[in-house]
Amino acid sequence: METSEILKKVRKIEIKTRGLSANIFAGQYHSAFKGRGMAFSEVREYQFGDDVRDIDWNVTARFHRPYVKVFEEERELTVMLLVDVSGSLDFGTRKQMKREMLTEIAATLAFSAIQNNDKIGVIFFSDKIEKYIPPKKGRKHILYIIREMLDFKPESKKTDIGAALEFLSGVSKRRCTAFVLSDFYNRADFLQSLTICNRKHDVVAIQVYDTWAKELPDVGLIKIVDAETGHEQYIDTSSKKLREAHRRYWNSRQLLLRETFTKSNVDSVSIATNEDYVKALLLLFKQRN
Repeated sequence: METSEILKKVRKIEIKTRGLSANIFAGQYHSAFKGRGMAFSEVREYQFGDDVRDIDWNVTARFHRPYVKVFEEERELTVMLLVDVSGSLDFGTRKQMKREMLTEIAATLAFSAIQNNDKIGVIFFSDKIEKYIPPKKGRKHILYIIREMLDFKPESKKTDIGAALEFLSGVSKRRCTAFVLSDFYNRADFLQSLTICNRKHDVVAIQVYDTWAKELPDVGLIKIVDAETGHEQYIDTSSKKLREAHRRYWNSRQLLLRETFTKSNVDSVSIATNEDYVKALLLLFKQRN
């Protein structure tokens, strides 16, 4: 992609997602993702019902009246985006490619985070760690992330979500909020990695999928290619039996994925490429309040 074309796309995404973050997600993001803990704010006179453990004995001794420490939520977060860059994301039959929607969602989350004065970092992963961008603040940093997402060329086409989660646990020493953005075409089980990672961090899963993955249309004989392995085959979509088998496969796969998120206590949302991701994200945020 030409540099000028990339910059145009970056600007277009910034205008759209920055507006969404400012107008729609401002309050929702703030309340859905809590800070690391409680930080000391001020002291005030003791009132009936206050916890005696919060009494500041130094101030109390100075003024000969009981004073308590007031704490408030420590708001600054580190937000990590774990972005799937495997081959299966380069697919889309409806409104947009999975990768394009994933980029927009990531940008929306990033702009929401900096409005909240949070740091943003990114891990691009396939079946290995393709690139790590350490957390920083600011618009310039987010524009760099968006540019990378638009133009990044991974070395591998396969997927290993477990490897990305293990890398996050190793690289982020302090608790962070981590969004895993993927279609979750992962051949290996990643329940254990997800469970361990979510004990240390606050992990949220965002699945992006194409409607053809859920429901095959009747369009006759077509050639399909597995983007991750390169395997090609022809299938006859006019076969009702084949379409039904495809639907059953999708349903069983989604059931297994939901069980994985439930067992690991991870909040999740699934969004089709022809759906409004704004509504889906708002619903996710509200569920966390």
